[in-house]
Amino acid sequence: MYLSIQPFSFSQYVYQPQTWQFMDEEKKRRTTYCSPSIKAKCEMMIVWCVLALLALVPVSTATNPGVKVKLTQKGLDYGRQLGVATLQQKFRTISIPDQSGKGKSFIGKVEYSLKGIRIVNLQLPTSTVGLVSGNGVRLSIDNANIKAQGNWRVKYRRFIKASGSFDLTVSGVTISVNIAVNNDNRGRPSVSMTSCTANLRDVNVRFSGRLSWLYNLFRSFIERPIRNSLRAQICPLVAKSIPDINAELATLNVVAKVDNYLEIDYSMLGSPLISSESIELGLKGVFYNIRQRNEPPFSAKPFSLPSQNTNMLYIGLSAFTVNSAAFAYHNAGAFSFDITDDLLGGLFARRRAVAELYPGLKMKLLVKTVKAPIITFEPNNVTVQISSTVMADVIHQNNTLSPLFMLNLVCHHEGRDGLSKT
Repeated sequence: MYLSIQPFSFSQYVYQPQTWQFMDEEKKRRTTYCSPSIKAKCEMMIVWCVLALLALVPVSTATNPGVKVKLTQKGLDYGRQLGVATLQQKFRTISIPDQSGKGKSFIGKVEYSLKGIRIVNLQLPTSTVGLVSGNGVRLSIDNANIKAQGNWRVKYRRFIKASGSFDLTVSGVTISVNIAVNNDNRGRPSVSMTSCTANLRDVNVRFSGRLSWLYNLFRSFIERPIRNSLRAQICPLVAKSIPDINAELATLNVVAKVDNYLEIDYSMLGSPLISSESIELGLKGVFYNIRQRNEPPFSAKPFSLPSQNTNMLYIGLSAFTVNSAAFAYHNAGAFSFDITDDLLGGLFARRRAVAELYPGLKMKLLVKTVKAPIITFEPNNVTVQISSTVMADVIHQNNTLSPLFMLNLVCHHEGRDGLSKT
């Protein structure tokens, strides 16, 4: 999904009043003129506001988030492989303890021992991930296979001793884990294991070496304790992986620098809302002035994401978030700039009124917002209103300034916005 803003029509700008007031007491003149460059700068302010909006698409109040993110079952399926890969690495560290004991066969009692058992291959061919309403995520693994190798030693009566190697195959491993997703109270997600079950269908041991035929006669005595040992280790291993996952989640940045003026706080507000079809996160979504972190003088209003779940990810952006960017930019002075006569190509210097007052001198315009721009979201519509002033000064040879006029400027724009699929 990506956010696309359709082209704006700047014909809806309103400039009021468009009047220059000369400060010279001897020659007071009034005229009406709107420079194309001023209009261009007004357009630039609107573009900045739109860019601030777009900065969140790649993503304060105590209760209502400024940004909402909804991950559907399709999104979970896309990220499933990451969780499976983590478990696969953990399962490779399974330690199968040495086995020893006595077994009875048709030839009598045999003492045996298995040592140095190590996993050489692990396959998790089938895995699924699903949502548990109000709880979290369920990860299921079916038909997993484990292959291991080790060394064996056997003693029969007092005079028969033999040793060799063996291959261990564990098939039909099934694992089901429920993982709850919460907020760690610092704006970052955290996970915890709420339940786990594990089963092994078959364990097969094949011995090789001298007298291996003898060992194979009573391998059922060996396979049973190995099955129990492996089954007892799987869920504890899953539980041990949870702190590692939380340690990684704790390093996630919840504040990011946008540019030299702003940073954005996208920390979580509360625990996610989990249904059987999606998991929804509420993010703070507030822009701040980097030099002076002030809360905006307005609060976020409740809003909801669309009910459909046909896409992997949905991102909802409120007007509160965009207005916090405009507020922070205004306080940081980003909407204040000079326009020199060189940039205007001598346009004002050639005007008769200016030339008569200050012949041969250049001038500059100081354009700045008088208050933070206001952005309003309505169905299929975005409204931007910018109030600014334009101060004109003449630049003398000694670089001192003489005021010429002040222009109050109000820019009002309406444009359509929409979401498009990729």
